[in-house]
Amino acid sequence: MAIRVPRVLQSSKQILRQAKLISSSSSSSLDDVPKGYLAVYVGERKMKRFVVPISYLNQPLFQDLLRKAEEEFGFDHPMGGLTIPCSEEIFIDLASRLN
Repeated sequence: MAIRVPRVLQSSKQILRQAKLISSSSSSSLDDVPKGYLAVYVGERKMKRFVVPISYLNQPLFQDLLRKAEEEFGFDHPMGGLTIPCSEEIFIDLASRLN
C-alpha cells in the first residue's frame, strides 16, 4: 500500500478538526477517552496520542495500519496502548480521508 504525503500540509489543528481526531499529551489518563473512541499512539520516534472514532476500525486504510502495527510490534506495544508505526503527518492525512 502506498501512502501519499501531501505536498502542502494544512495546519495541524485544521486537519485534526476535519478528521475528527482529538490530539492529547501522552500523559493523559484513560478517563479522557469519550465513549465511541479509542486512543492510539502515533509516531516513528516521538509518540503522540490521538483519540479516534472506533468507526475507523472498519476502514480498510486504518486496517492496513493495524496490520503494519501487528507486524512491527505483535501484541507488545511499547506505549502500553495501540501503537501505529507511521509519521504523525501520514496518520493525519490518512485520517482525513476516512471521513
